[in-house]
Amino acid sequence: MNESVKINRITILTFGRFLTFNLTLEQGLILQNIHTKLNKTPFTKYFCISSIYIVFLHNIHSYFMRFLSLLLILFFTANLHAQLVINEIDVDSPSTDTMEFIELLTDTPEQSLNGFVLVLFNGSNSGGDSSYFALDLDGLTSDVNGVLLIANQMVSPVGDFILFDNTLQNGADAIAVYQGNESDFPDGTLATTGDLVDAIVYDTNDADDTGLLALLGLTEQINEGANGNSDTDSVQRANDGSYFTGTPTPGALNDGSGILFNGIAYAAPQDTYNEGDTIPITFTAQEVVPEDVTFEITLANGTFNVADYTADLQITIPSGSNTSTVNVELIDDSEDEGDEVMQITFGLLPEGFNRLIDNLEIRIIDNDFTSAAWGTPLNPTFDQVESTQPNGYYDPLEGLADTELRQALQDIIADPDVVRHQTYADIIDILKAADQSPLNSNQVWLLYTEQQRPKLDFQTAGGSNVGLWNREHTYPRSRGNFDDIDLDEFADGPDIFVTTNADSLRHANSDAHGLRATDGPENSSRGNQDYGEYSGPDDTAGSWQGDVARAIFFLSVRYNDIDVVSGNPTNSTVGLLGDLDVLLEWHQNDPPDDYEMNRNNTIYTWQFNRNPFIDQPDLADFIWGDNVGEAYQNPLSTANVELQQSNIFPNPASNNLQITSTNILNHVRIYSTTGQLIKENFIPSTIGQIQLDLAAGIYVLQIISLEGERQIHKLIIN
Repeated sequence: MNESVKINRITILTFGRFLTFNLTLEQGLILQNIHTKLNKTPFTKYFCISSIYIVFLHNIHSYFMRFLSLLLILFFTANLHAQLVINEIDVDSPSTDTMEFIELLTDTPEQSLNGFVLVLFNGSNSGGDSSYFALDLDGLTSDVNGVLLIANQMVSPVGDFILFDNTLQNGADAIAVYQGNESDFPDGTLATTGDLVDAIVYDTNDADDTGLLALLGLTEQINEGANGNSDTDSVQRANDGSYFTGTPTPGALNDGSGILFNGIAYAAPQDTYNEGDTIPITFTAQEVVPEDVTFEITLANGTFNVADYTADLQITIPSGSNTSTVNVELIDDSEDEGDEVMQITFGLLPEGFNRLIDNLEIRIIDNDFTSAAWGTPLNPTFDQVESTQPNGYYDPLEGLADTELRQALQDIIADPDVVRHQTYADIIDILKAADQSPLNSNQVWLLYTEQQRPKLDFQTAGGSNVGLWNREHTYPRSRGNFDDIDLDEFADGPDIFVTTNADSLRHANSDAHGLRATDGPENSSRGNQDYGEYSGPDDTAGSWQGDVARAIFFLSVRYNDIDVVSGNPTNSTVGLLGDLDVLLEWHQNDPPDDYEMNRNNTIYTWQFNRNPFIDQPDLADFIWGDNVGEAYQNPLSTANVELQQSNIFPNPASNNLQITSTNILNHVRIYSTTGQLIKENFIPSTIGQIQLDLAAGIYVLQIISLEGERQIHKLIIN
């Protein structure tokens, strides 16, 4: 035989008839490897024509002859040409599609699916009949019925591979199995018949996608909604190869035949427990077991480990019963580990049993959380957190105005020799620290909705975002034309970073000064609206408004090609965001507090830059407000032009402070000794009184007249 010829088919002449079988490339290679053995058999002749390998078995009437011919037939039918088909699909399930699945069927039980890949194709106009998901099936094996189940976590029995919720599109789309690898089908690969094993084009009451059908060599599109129940029916393959719709049968043969499994489920009374509690977990089989059934479970997950509980994790359902209960004792330690998640996971189940549920998560609340000395944005404090800005950080701004002031400010906060860029995945860890709730160290404080939420409840995948928090871009991504790269999806910590500059607009996508922890649905509601057009949820106090204003001010100076403007540009406008006038008002009415200063300090440890509008709130007036065109002076600088005469009384003070001046006053501002604005009052007269409510210590009082003249006093609070 010429071994250079690629073998695609084998024909065996035996018992007076020809039997022909198609071969895969792998099967052809196997045949080439055994041809020498065939050559040593005296009653066998063979030759190769083109891609067809023909074996002649002489009509020798012997049991051995018949045995050999049957052996060859069985070898090439059972082992070389095993069939793999798409047996059932459920692409539309109630609500948010958490019960989707794809069921594959092999014609031999417990068959390896190595060398196959599952591919999903998008038939919409925007999808262009191209791939949007591919799954390598290497390492997966069908069960004793030949079934392999690929399903969402909520599908019962549990799938052999778990899909994210809402992965499957409703149609008109396609599911296909190919010989190949996941790498052969990057997103956007056009559907093809090359190396195609099986495919189905489906819909949920949609028009036929004739283009997708043609690309996959099919003529029929299957409607999951044929019975009017697309969300409760599935598409199933009949034994004759046709399709029908009916009640889903995941993990089982569609005709009800085959080996039936005794499914085991488990449950706990609650989904949340405190350290020190006992969790009873009850395991229940569908049928009473005729003999003891023993299996193991695990509970470890992330930081939750054997140091956090005591329990016997070997479970036995006794003969004649179908239930068993194990008690998990949670250890109440004194460590502030944060809230954790225990995950109940089956080990290997005995033959004849399957999992009806698995990987159930239970929240363990750590009662060792801490509270901060400072208040939340709803109940702010102003004198507990000092700025960690280096000495002289803002000195280059002194005496500058207009564009020179703005450029000098950008030179500080976008210095490529100093400032670091972190990944978008790192932002999750940054926000857990920067937006940590002052009330509970295990929770984050949410922008807009003014509430706290467990750090664990971060939205990690698609599907419903109700009850979860995510990353909000205060300057919307679409409005800033921010983008990212694949490497931005990997969290690598504060010590791994790349350099950045004012033109690195991609880095604005993961600039922590412009990102906040927010309620998932509220983030969606805000969309890409201008501020003022969006003013937050009803019945909230607006304690976030000044924070947002200062974030937008920072981004507008930090990055080229984006800015903040007066009015409301259309929401499709790129590079401009409004409304500047509203944001300036928010900045004045909601000055930076301890929560925001702590946030600024935390981000500085990652990015090595600060939001100057938190450290030096006056800067906004010199760049966009009433002081545009004036030379900037640090509010603590002694070089200010003094008022002709102003006095404060008493000093030291406790609760109230009286201020008098020969000039009409405008602003009275109280700063910490590091320059943080603590309190601001408007006094449009020559005399006024302010309430202090400050902790004991030394402060700087700045008095500004209506004409802009200033005077500084040292204020002592006892």
